[in-house]
Amino acid sequence: MTDDEIGKLFAPLFDDLRGQDCFPNRRPLLTHYTSIVGLEAILRTNELWLSNPLFMNDMEEVRFGIHTGARLFLGSSELELACRSKKRFDLLKHWFTYYFNKFDSEHVLDTYVFCLSEHAKDDTDGRLSMWRGYGGNGNGAAIVFDTEKIAAREESPLVIAHVHYGTGQMRENWLQRRIAEFGEILAKSEIPDDKLSIASYFFFERLKLFAIFTKHHGFMEENEWRVVYMRDRDTAHVFDRMFSYWVGPRGVEPKLKLKIEAIPGLPETNLTLAEIVDRIILGPSLSSPLARNTILKMLESLGRADLKDRVVSSTIPFRAV
Repeated sequence: MTDDEIGKLFAPLFDDLRGQDCFPNRRPLLTHYTSIVGLEAILRTNELWLSNPLFMNDMEEVRFGIHTGARLFLGSSELELACRSKKRFDLLKHWFTYYFNKFDSEHVLDTYVFCLSEHAKDDTDGRLSMWRGYGGNGNGAAIVFDTEKIAAREESPLVIAHVHYGTGQMRENWLQRRIAEFGEILAKSEIPDDKLSIASYFFFERLKLFAIFTKHHGFMEENEWRVVYMRDRDTAHVFDRMFSYWVGPRGVEPKLKLKIEAIPGLPETNLTLAEIVDRIILGPSLSSPLARNTILKMLESLGRADLKDRVVSSTIPFRAV
């Protein structure tokens, strides 16, 4: 049995990531809410800054999925039965632990996330809760990106997907179902002992994606999508030159400063801000003609005059106190 044949056995574990509601089958408008300082930096540097999930506002983030999944996998009586012997189960757990430790000590530190919110095509106002939480309390801007303009490649180090929400119990139940599904496939297959490392690898890959693209249900109103850079997929080290840092209120934080340009090894050949930005919405507290005209002058000064006709002002009657 070849490695590819084993991989195909476990493909059903990923079926929910390939549905009609998933990118690239569905290509929504996605909005990044930021401060005016953030908007100016994106336009000036031609960069989107991806953050490490360990520094983000959901304290659970990746930790919950990875650690809960590991606990359930390593203690699963269903998997022990599927393996048909303790020796085989111990071997399966050995390889799972290997991938867990490698991610925990290496790859999670070089995993980076860019957060966006799904946006309706006719919405020129934005969402008030997002303005309050991420858009400078109404004094910022929302950059709306058109995912129709973004090429897709399955093996790309950049993964685009929407976030699923649930309580801790709901997410644990989902993990239990995936473990049971994995066990059924394992029990029916004839994977030799020396190939169990591949079986463990595919389950850990699914667990990793679950951890990155799920959040506590209290964040549900954000309707979040993410662009995630996954270090282990970047075998050619194309993005190494973009690894950087930022010194902010919480001290120094790692960043991946993603250049909006054609990147060797990726399918985009004409990737520019002008190509992918659908509109820029000014926050409710920047709706005055003076503020709008100042933003338009900023665009001209930064050499972004081609975006001026895409600037709109939110009409939400909210003013920050």
